[in-house]
Amino acid sequence: MARITRAESQERNRARILAAAREEFAGRGFGDVRIDDIAERAELTRGAVYSNFPGKRALFFAALADRPAPAADLVTAGVQDGVADGVPDGVADGTVRGALEAVARTWVAEALAGGGGDFRQAGGFRQAGGARAVFGRLERDLLPLVQAEEASRQAYAQLLTLHATLFGLALERLGGARGRRLVRVAGAALTVLQGASELAAVSPELVRPADVVGACERLADLDLGPAPLAPMARVRPRPVDVPWAPPPVADALRGTPAGLAGDGLVVFLGLRRLSALEDVLRAVPPGGPVAAVVVTGDPDELGPLARLALARLGEHLRRAVPPAAWPPVRVVCDDRGAVAAAAGLPAPDDDTETAVRVSGGRLTVRADGRCAGHVLATHESGTTGDASGAAGDGTAGGAEGGAEEGEPGCRR
Repeated sequence: MARITRAESQERNRARILAAAREEFAGRGFGDVRIDDIAERAELTRGAVYSNFPGKRALFFAALADRPAPAADLVTAGVQDGVADGVPDGVADGTVRGALEAVARTWVAEALAGGGGDFRQAGGFRQAGGARAVFGRLERDLLPLVQAEEASRQAYAQLLTLHATLFGLALERLGGARGRRLVRVAGAALTVLQGASELAAVSPELVRPADVVGACERLADLDLGPAPLAPMARVRPRPVDVPWAPPPVADALRGTPAGLAGDGLVVFLGLRRLSALEDVLRAVPPGGPVAAVVVTGDPDELGPLARLALARLGEHLRRAVPPAAWPPVRVVCDDRGAVAAAAGLPAPDDDTETAVRVSGGRLTVRADGRCAGHVLATHESGTTGDASGAAGDGTAGGAEGGAEEGEPGCRR
């Protein structure tokens, strides 16, 4: 029998630790589990656990993030108030209302998987058990842990903003959108759903799943318009000429190769700068390839949190939106910084915002700082007035809102 390599042994140990951690955390809750309990279940030493994870929080986040793709083992039955039976196996009906309903149903089903007393049975929802139930119970402890530290709280807030941005941009590409701005509508839906999940954890009798789904569905009738913008930071694009050879990575939403080596715009965003992506996608010319690379200065704790949020976003988009309506952006979670290093960013952090233009296998233009992605998108498209990034009328790509007259705007 061939001997396994050291790397293979480490990978096996990591998988055993994660499996043991999921069982321990799901069965007893984060607070009652010790590292020694996980090591004993995994039949490894305490030192083996710490050689793979710096602490219990990091291990908890990884146990949630590094998990198999969710199976279709959660169903609904007989939901009242006009909500159709069955969580959709495919996508919704291609309308804004249908997409909001589909995401709400998926979100509520995930909340139900964790238990929550009477909330499990309310409104006709029932649980089929399996892996979903394990991860649902894990997620009961996720939000308190996220809120316990400022860094994770800020990162999670921005990840929800990214969720709303990409879901809202997808809604705008569906039938019946009629040129409306729907990112704020998507944000309102996530606000309702997040609040329902939190309330169900403490007072399940107050939350009726069918009412939550119905409320999100009816948000399709709102017209909240675009979010206000702040004046753009004065970022100066500069020409560069260096080779571009990124490592092969996957699109975190689609699970397919991201194809970063091709021509286009690549924007590196730290976990406190994810709100900037909407401005980039509105400013880039139609059909212009865009990749958003999510980076962090804390790969052990915030990296898994980012992977978890992006995986959830991808699942929600698959449930709710036909592939042709997905926003035209590839999203990469570069929590270990390999892609950033290839672009000359050896130490990205949570405030990073850098944009590069790729052409013919080389980086040709680069901008660093707040609004860098928006500036480089408009600079390359010819709408920039000069190299400082002061675009003419402040409406490039449809960016509009609270910027001063004559100033371009971005989300800061």
